[in-house]
Amino acid sequence: MALIAVGLNHGTAPIDLRGRFAIPFEGLAGSVQNLRLHLARSEPEAAILSTCNRTELYVAAANDDTLKGEALAWLAGRAGMTAGQLAGHTYAMTGAEAARHAFRVASGLDSQMLGEPMILGQMKQAMRAAESAGGLGSTLHQLFQRTFEVAKQVRSRTDVGAQSVSLAAAALRTALQLFEDIGRTRVLCVGAGEMIERAATHFAARRPEALVFANRTPARGAALAAKLGGTAIPLADLPQRLHEFDIVISCTASALPLIGLGAVERALKARRRRPMLLLDLAVPRDVEPEVARLPDAYLRTLDDLTVQVEGAGARRRAAVAQAESLIDEGVRRFGRWMDERGSVPLIVTLQGQAADWRALELARARRRLARGETVDNVLEALARALTSKMLHGPMAALHASAGEPEVADHVTRLFLRGRP
Repeated sequence: MALIAVGLNHGTAPIDLRGRFAIPFEGLAGSVQNLRLHLARSEPEAAILSTCNRTELYVAAANDDTLKGEALAWLAGRAGMTAGQLAGHTYAMTGAEAARHAFRVASGLDSQMLGEPMILGQMKQAMRAAESAGGLGSTLHQLFQRTFEVAKQVRSRTDVGAQSVSLAAAALRTALQLFEDIGRTRVLCVGAGEMIERAATHFAARRPEALVFANRTPARGAALAAKLGGTAIPLADLPQRLHEFDIVISCTASALPLIGLGAVERALKARRRRPMLLLDLAVPRDVEPEVARLPDAYLRTLDDLTVQVEGAGARRRAAVAQAESLIDEGVRRFGRWMDERGSVPLIVTLQGQAADWRALELARARRRLARGETVDNVLEALARALTSKMLHGPMAALHASAGEPEVADHVTRLFLRGRP
């Protein structure tokens, strides 16, 4: 069984390219099914992790040199590209290195911001989606379970996640650079997912003049507004009301930008040159990139916010070595499990051979007893026959090897355990 991990992330691809490969959570299960069909193998296992910073495929299937290439071709095809065109922006790992990558991702060591806590929950979502699509077999199930165990150890035994600066906190810091007093601003949150809730919680603590939520599903927007002491508006009202807000935070799963250049131009005109900060935390983008060229419009994307956390990341890098040690041990254990699984067919065959010998000699023993032979004679013959069958292979190997030390060592280790 081969295990591979292929994908692209914030370190290999710019935000606009990453956006072309983003898969919303509700589309993960269908994508897993499509990937498994593309692989054209007997019962391939597959899972997809898609976040703002990465899209990754985890695949386990019969050992085949073409597996990695097929997975990359499927990934490239999602954006109408060839594997060759995408090659410079992707990575691919196999076996233990694929497991190491998964462990590092879940532990926050491969995040854009060291120790980012959201990634572990996103990996659990990926596992659930794969399971619902029938893509979670024994290998990937074991990989994910061990991934979560290692990530928990890293979080609890090291300082990697201590005082982690999330995207939400970075968004607030960015706003404070432009508006010294958040209490005198009006904040609009577009979306109602986990990222928006985290960001809104940070801003709500600063008691802005208004905290407003606009979401495609009105009930979810209203529920989040009630939880954080804000109000909700229909998403359709966004273009007409955009000018009311000093800070706009957007993070939706929309495939196309929700806030266009024209809408922002009209909003700025109505604001009479009062500045507007747009924090686009979505991949793909929620705000058209051309907005950044407008006077008095300050657009910050996911990649831009990384700068805000570099200092905090540096203070935690001392804990990375300890975390890597925990990950190394996790990789070794997973490698042993994979090796043991590779021996299963041989173990089954050996057990079957032994069962056949046992059945054959028991049948002979019963016939001898039926003929009236003594129990002692029958038991002696039974033991002698089974022993002869068990030793026939190693004895033949020793005779054929002409005293080769390697063969002698194997036989000694397998059949003379505990002997002086």
